[in-house]
Amino acid sequence: MFDALREDVQTVMERDPAARSRLEVLLCYPGVHAQAFHRLAQRLWRAGWPASARFVAHVSRFVTGIEIHPAAKLTPRSSTT
Repeated sequence: MFDALREDVQTVMERDPAARSRLEVLLCYPGVHAQAFHRLAQRLWRAGWPASARFVAHVSRFVTGIEIHPAAKLTPRSSTT
């Protein structure tokens, strides 16, 4: 899970010229937070805990303003170059 978070932060650093530091991205980018919450919610969903997964997704939406259903499958980042 930490590897995925590290990759998310690295992706933002590569693609967002306004990102000044990894710490800033980790603390201030709601997209990174939403993905981390989604990974947790998806694990709960796959483990057969749909109510818990939906609750985590709800908290994520409240905190980040981004809604991702726990059953949604996000693809790995793709190169645009």
